Amino acid sequence: MPIDKLEAEIDRIINADHSDPFSVLGMHKEQQGRAEKLVVRAFLPQARKVGVVDAATGQVVADLPQIREQGFFAGPIAGRQQAFRYRFRLLPYGSEDTYDIEDPYRFGPVLGELDIHLLVEGTHLRAFEKLGAHIATIDGVEGTTFALWAPNARKASVIGDFNGWDGRRHPMRCRFECGVWEIFLPGVRAGEIYKYELKDRFGNRLAEKADPFALEAENPPKTGSVVPDPNEYEWQDSAWMRTRGHKNDRDAPVSIYEVHLGSWKRNPDEGNRYLTYRELADDLVPYVKDLGFTHVELMPVHEYPFDGSWGYQPVGLFAPTRRYGKPADLKYFIDVCHREGLGVLIDWVAGHFPTDAHGLVYFDGTHLYEHSDPRMGKHMDWDTLIFNYGRREVSNFLLSNALYWMEEFHVDGLRVDAVASMLYLDYSRKEGEWIPNMFGGRENLEAIDFIKRMNELVYGHHEGVMTVAEESTAWPMVSRPTYLGGLGFHYKWNMGWMNDTLRYMCKEPVHRRYHHNLLTFGLLYAFTENFILPISHDEVVHGKGSLLSKMPGDAWQKFANLRCYFAFMWTMSGKKLLFMGCEFGQGNEWNHNTSLDWHLLQFPLQQGVQSLVRDLNNLYRSQPALYQTDSAGEGFQWIDCHDSDNSIISYVRLARNPEDLVVIVCNFTPVVRKAYRLGVPKDGPYAELLNTDAACYAGSGVGNAGRVDAEAHEAHGRPFSLVLDLPPLGALILKPLTPIAIEPPAVVEATDVLQAETSQQQDQTEGTNGDAATDPAR
Repeated sequence: MPIDKLEAEIDRIINADHSDPFSVLGMHKEQQGRAEKLVVRAFLPQARKVGVVDAATGQVVADLPQIREQGFFAGPIAGRQQAFRYRFRLLPYGSEDTYDIEDPYRFGPVLGELDIHLLVEGTHLRAFEKLGAHIATIDGVEGTTFALWAPNARKASVIGDFNGWDGRRHPMRCRFECGVWEIFLPGVRAGEIYKYELKDRFGNRLAEKADPFALEAENPPKTGSVVPDPNEYEWQDSAWMRTRGHKNDRDAPVSIYEVHLGSWKRNPDEGNRYLTYRELADDLVPYVKDLGFTHVELMPVHEYPFDGSWGYQPVGLFAPTRRYGKPADLKYFIDVCHREGLGVLIDWVAGHFPTDAHGLVYFDGTHLYEHSDPRMGKHMDWDTLIFNYGRREVSNFLLSNALYWMEEFHVDGLRVDAVASMLYLDYSRKEGEWIPNMFGGRENLEAIDFIKRMNELVYGHHEGVMTVAEESTAWPMVSRPTYLGGLGFHYKWNMGWMNDTLRYMCKEPVHRRYHHNLLTFGLLYAFTENFILPISHDEVVHGKGSLLSKMPGDAWQKFANLRCYFAFMWTMSGKKLLFMGCEFGQGNEWNHNTSLDWHLLQFPLQQGVQSLVRDLNNLYRSQPALYQTDSAGEGFQWIDCHDSDNSIISYVRLARNPEDLVVIVCNFTPVVRKAYRLGVPKDGPYAELLNTDAACYAGSGVGNAGRVDAEAHEAHGRPFSLVLDLPPLGALILKPLTPIAIEPPAVVEATDVLQAETSQQQDQTEGTNGDAATDPAR
C-alpha cells in the first residue's frame, strides 16, 4: 500500500471513521519490489509496546514499532512470507507486566453466503441466530460474534467494558452486499455489556445503540445489551408440546388469565420489589391453576424502557425484560406452566416502537425501521413510530422475532397488539394527515401482507399454537385462513361485545330495560369470527375504574352484578379472557406500580366472587356445550331475548352432539322473579349446576334447591317449560338430567333477534375502549 494512502487509512482508523478496517488492520501480504512481505498493523491505544507472537510456538517473532502516538503499531514479520496464526503481547501503560490478546482482525467473516442471500431476500427466518451477539469458537479461540444491520452507516463499532467503551478500538467489517456490520471479538464472554457506536453517512456520531437482535438486556433504566448465555435450557414440557394443539383449538375450553407480572404481586419485605420469574412460577402458576383457567396471557415481556408503557413500547423485541430475571428464568416459568397444564400467550407488539435514542429510531442516520414521512411513520396519539412493513429486512426482523418466541420460549400463542393501527393508514388521523395506498385507499397493504405472512409462518413452523388479534374495527375475516382471503389469525378479541355489555352493566337496573339490545346485539355477528370475549387491562385503567366500580348499587348489589355478569360471559359463545384482580372484585383501578389488593380476600364478598370464577371455569371445562361450538351458530339458541321489561335473557348452549346442552337464564334486576316460566327443549328433571346468588358466593340464597322438573306446558315456542325462582341480579345454569332431543320448531335464531334494533347499533365497536373510540374504521 502506498505510504500516502496508508497514512490516510491510518487517520481514518484513529478517528473511528473507517468502513473497512479489515483492509488495514491485521496481517497482510504486501509487495516490496519483486518480493512479498508480511506486515501486521494494529490500533491498540492501551499499549506502549506490542509484539507479535506465533501461536504455534508462543515465541515473539516481531516487535511492532509505534508509528502513531495515538497507539497505531505496524511493522513487517522478518523471514515470513506465509500467513500464520498469531496473537499480540502487550505492555500496557502504567505496568511492567505483559499479557497476550487475540487480534480480532485476523479472523474471517461471520456471515456465510447463504445468510447474506436470505437477509437480502428478507427470508432469513432464523436471523436471530446470526445477527446480534453470539458466543462462538473460531479457529480454536473462544469469543463472541457481533452482527448488525445498518446499511446506511459510515462506520460501526462494538463498545463495552472490554474495550473501555472506546469506539475506535473495534470497528466492524461492513458486508456491503447486505448492509450488515460484523466482527468476532475474542475473549468477550457471556454477561458482558455492549452497545454499538455508529456514524451516519456524513460522519456524524449517533447516539449509542442497543442491539436490535440482543437476546438479553440490562435492567432498566440501563440500556445496554448483554452477551447471552449460550447454555441451552433443558425443557421438561414434552408432553404438553405434543398435545397443546387440542388445548388451543376452537373446540377446546380456552379461559385466559391476563397478567402484568410487575404488579400481580410484589415483595413488601424487600422494598416492594418485583417477584422474579421463578418466584412467579412458584406463586402465580398454582394460583391460576387452582382457579381453573386454561391459559395465562403475559402482558409484554420483551424489554422496554418506560415502566408506564406496561411493555407496549418495546426496544428489545428479542430480549425478555430483565425486571424479573434472565431468559432462562422466563423459560423456567413457561416450563412450569406447561407441566401444570397451562398454556402461555404473550402480548406481541409489532405495530410500533418508541422514540428512545438507544432504540430503533433513526438507527443508522436514516429512517431505517420506520417510514421517513410522519404521515406514514408516526402515531401522533402515542408518540411512537410505525414499522416500515414494506421493507424486506424490517418485515424479516419481525417475522423472525415471532418465530423466535415460539421456538426458544415454547410460547403457545401471540396476542398481537393494536392490529387496527396496523391495518389502516388513516388510523386516528384527520384528513390530510395520512397518505393513501397505491390504489387510493386507506388500507395499509404492506402491513396486511406482513400480518398474513406472519400467521402463515407461525402456523407452518409450530404446530398447535394460536395467534390472537386485538382488532377493534369491523375488518372482515380477521380469524379466517389466508387462503380464503382472511388475515389468518386463530382468534379475534370481541371488542364490540365487551363495549356493549359493559355499557349495559353500568346502567342502573331500573334503566336497563331501555338498553336491552346492548346484551343481545352481539349475537348478530358472534359467529362471523372466532371470538374471544375480553375483559382486559384496558377496561380497568386510565380513569375507567375497576370492573367492580362500574357496577351500580350498594356494595352487595355491585358484587351481585359482577357475579351475574361473569356467568353471562362464561356461558356466551366465545373463549374467555379476564384481567388479574377482576377475579376477586378488586375495588381500585389497576396501578402498574403496586400489587393487587390481596388483603381484600379476607372479606366474604371478594371470596364469593373468587369462588364463583373458580366454579365457572370448572363448569366451563366440564361442559362441552359451553365450548365445543363457540364459533358456530348451531351451538347457540335463544330461548327469550325479548324480555326487556324484566331485564331477563335466556338461551341454550349446545355441544356438537345436540343431546348435550345447558340452559342459562340471567336476571339483571335486583328483583326476585318468582315462578318465572322458561321454555326448554324437553320434559324431565333439570339440575341447577350453578346459581350466582348462592350463599357460598355471598349471595342471598334465592334459588331452586338444586333441581327443578319440566312441565308439559308450552312456553317461548317450546313444548316444555320450567317454573323457576330467579335470584336478584343473578344467573342460573341448568342442565337436563335425561337425554335431550332437540325439536326444530319455534326456535328464535340469533339472526332474527333485533331487526328493529339494527339501526340503533350500526357499529359493534361503539363503547368505552380507547382504541375503538378513536378508530377511523368505525
